[in-house]
Amino acid sequence: MVKQITDEIELSSGHILSNRAALAPLTNKQSNLDGTLHDDEYHWLLARSGHFGIVETCAAYVSAQGKAWEGQLGIANNSHLEGLTKLATGINQKGSFSLIQLYHGGDRAVLSTDPITSSATDFAREATYEDLESVKRDFVQAAKRAEQAGFNGVEVHGANGYLFTQFISRTLNLRSDEYGGSVENRSRLLVDTVRQIKEEVNSSFSVNVRISPVDTWSRSGLILEDAIQISKRLAGEGIDMIHLSLRDASGPAPFEADTRSVVEIIRESVSTDVKIVAAGGIKNYTDVSKALATGLDIVSVGRAGIVQADWPFHVQDPNFDLPTIPWSQELLSSQAVSPRFYEYLKKFSGLVEGGNPLR
Repeated sequence: MVKQITDEIELSSGHILSNRAALAPLTNKQSNLDGTLHDDEYHWLLARSGHFGIVETCAAYVSAQGKAWEGQLGIANNSHLEGLTKLATGINQKGSFSLIQLYHGGDRAVLSTDPITSSATDFAREATYEDLESVKRDFVQAAKRAEQAGFNGVEVHGANGYLFTQFISRTLNLRSDEYGGSVENRSRLLVDTVRQIKEEVNSSFSVNVRISPVDTWSRSGLILEDAIQISKRLAGEGIDMIHLSLRDASGPAPFEADTRSVVEIIRESVSTDVKIVAAGGIKNYTDVSKALATGLDIVSVGRAGIVQADWPFHVQDPNFDLPTIPWSQELLSSQAVSPRFYEYLKKFSGLVEGGNPLR
């Protein structure tokens, strides 16, 4: 049977998603300075709830050491719980699967007074064993906090150059201990963190992971061979979904010889009990059909979800396409994009009126 974006899908944890569309975890800089939820962020996510099968928050920092930008959502202490509970309740009541992304920036945590990474850089020191044990504890406590708040699950952010990626990378991780060298060692921090989370939450609480399976825009030491092994290890921990961060959700790895789609290769490598999610350039019916045909279970969108809050229902129409960029503030305001979020979107080339010009 051909997959349709409108199909329900059941996760191993028992949750049933209303469709195969996910709102990607989008940085929006709308939280309060202390990481508590702001109404702008609440309304932005609630406007998409009930339309997307999965509504996911931006990257929420699990500790002050991992915080990377002002306006970032926090899940680092109990002062964040009230807002998180409000958010989870709102998403759940609208019928979407509520997911919060757990994050540590590593050497990109520019707001940290003591940033850590896999191997020392100009921006961060090499993490000690004590640091890594603290990181694991912080993620576990954040996951338990998410469960207490009422979220359906968490996604551990192991992608896009942040802490876990800094360990997985063959070029950034120069360690010679049990956290460096082989792919098993370089992925140890991520896998151990996931395992410890699974041990501390209920079996019905969904645990998921986002990874960058390959290098995309530039060489950074991420190769498909490693991603296959990491995906297998994560699947062995009983997670629900592996979320692939890609430039093209249907395409091959940009710097590798294998011309098959990355999704197809990862899909063949792990049990079908683990659902494969991917983001990367999905906008319209053709993009969705092509992505699902590669073996993808769930499509994740960022820009499409910004400009069209009810995108999953429009994209069923083969003639539908997104409004032409640059988007106006008036248009995005009608889609619950606040002035603060609009200001952030100006940094992206050609995306919104008044922003950086199209390159």
